[in-house]
Amino acid sequence: MLQRLFLFPALLVAGAVAAQAPATTPAPQPAAPAAEAAPAPAANPRVLMRTSLGDITIELAADKAPKSVENFLAYVEAKFYDGTVFHRVIDNFMVQGGGFTADLKQKPTRAPVPNEADNGLSNVRGTLAMARTNDPNSGTSQFFINVVDNTRLDHVSKENGFTWGYAVFGRVVSGMEVVDQIKATPTGPGGPFPRDVPVTPVVIQSVEVLP
Repeated sequence: MLQRLFLFPALLVAGAVAAQAPATTPAPQPAAPAAEAAPAPAANPRVLMRTSLGDITIELAADKAPKSVENFLAYVEAKFYDGTVFHRVIDNFMVQGGGFTADLKQKPTRAPVPNEADNGLSNVRGTLAMARTNDPNSGTSQFFINVVDNTRLDHVSKENGFTWGYAVFGRVVSGMEVVDQIKATPTGPGGPFPRDVPVTPVVIQSVEVLP
């Protein structure tokens, strides 16, 4: 269930335009008021995810995956993730959470969001992506963090669920060592899952938007 990294577009700088000298000297004119500077674009939000193994700071790609980010932040605002666990952990692949309580009961979710996997971001190590079923547009609350480069999860085409890819909507900017601890935790069967469940639950204690 997984997908891409952030490619930041180059800034375009307008070249200076040479002024032409007027044929005659005009009468002095009052100076025009200085143009107001355009407001700077809002920075991509960051969230702090506190887990039972340590803290992870994630920058969300609101500029590249606005619907996925809006969806994630709605769950954060509702404190939906508090007390959930990383229920699927596969070393050399990814760690997945955001949908099950510590006793592996699935939580009810909001409606799914459109798949934004074609946003130019790649499922490389440290990126956060939407988990989903075989239906490309079935992502709700669950997410995963890539622990290796999983570019095979990237968008190729909208032909089917496999080629559609998994939408990346953030990246870990601090605490990747905690993610590496999660991926190394012993796993086995648990609840409705035949394998890949941490033997000792890795709990998401809280998620909050940073100022």
